[in-house]
Amino acid sequence: MSITLIHPAPDTGWAGQRLDGILKHALAGREVRTVRRAEELSGLENQRLILALPLGDTGVNLEYMRLLARLRREPGLLRGCTGGFIVDGAGELFTKSAAAEAALALNLAGCALVGRPLVEGTGSLANFAVQAGNLGTSLMGAYRAAAAELVERVEGEVFPKKERPQVLVLHASSHHTSNTIALWSRVRERLEERCDLREIGLRNGTLSDCSGCPYTMCLHFGEQGGCFYGGVMQDEVYPAVRAADALVLLCPNYNDALSANLTAFINRLTALFRQTRFYDKAVFAIVVSGYSGGDTVARQVVAAMNMNKSFYLPPNFALIETANSPGQALALPGIQGRLENFAQNILDTLCM
Repeated sequence: MSITLIHPAPDTGWAGQRLDGILKHALAGREVRTVRRAEELSGLENQRLILALPLGDTGVNLEYMRLLARLRREPGLLRGCTGGFIVDGAGELFTKSAAAEAALALNLAGCALVGRPLVEGTGSLANFAVQAGNLGTSLMGAYRAAAAELVERVEGEVFPKKERPQVLVLHASSHHTSNTIALWSRVRERLEERCDLREIGLRNGTLSDCSGCPYTMCLHFGEQGGCFYGGVMQDEVYPAVRAADALVLLCPNYNDALSANLTAFINRLTALFRQTRFYDKAVFAIVVSGYSGGDTVARQVVAAMNMNKSFYLPPNFALIETANSPGQALALPGIQGRLENFAQNILDTLCM
């Protein structure tokens, strides 16, 4: 299988030199089509993609900005694609935020993302210190190995489908007033015949946030299937996550961020993540903002659940709406069609 490399030229030639070497190693022996400019982003449906983004010292790549604009204008441009990305910077800032922005844009253009789709090279490569130690190699050697492993996964990934998938829905909202739950209730109606659904409410007082146990302690409890702090996470959420084929997160926008309890869930998921990976589990989200900022919250879900915790991101993973007053979401123009499309996307992703 060939790889399509989306590789916008850096603003200055030196900014791309290290990344060029990484790509030469990771793509060796493969048939590669290279896209350098926004005008070349055509005919890419059903491809395996690697976005290679050199940022330089400013965190900006002007040709990438043109690529980003086209992805946002043409939502079906990458339909059927599966991808990952390598982001290389000259300093310690900007690589992760650029990656989250790119991930959402690729996804909303129709591209699925493998779990942990990001290989990130900061200026010092200090972010590879642990991997280098584990592999017995240099920081650059760890960078090369991570890029090669990502290309292999993108090239060969086949997302699983089930006769009757298990879907876990997590929320921290009131059923009586929540626009997010109102939208989910309509989606649920379309899924019930073909999926087994379980909903868990993470309401105030039921969930403690992660307190940052030492690594060895967290690993020990994770290997036992639990967490030092126990509670609803250990008793209900961990077993439900293990059994699930997909998670649906219901995400009202609280101060341009995920709610505290959903954030606590993600933090506490670390104990389970210590002893397993979630590459075969999908994550979806319904995001509702009162005024604006739905893309900000969606990027947080991408960064935490896909880029960090390794859930794969199906194409168009999120339904993102703006509604303030209770009941307003279900009255939005065109909402029934968007709900139908979102539900069908879940079924197409998970069901045989």
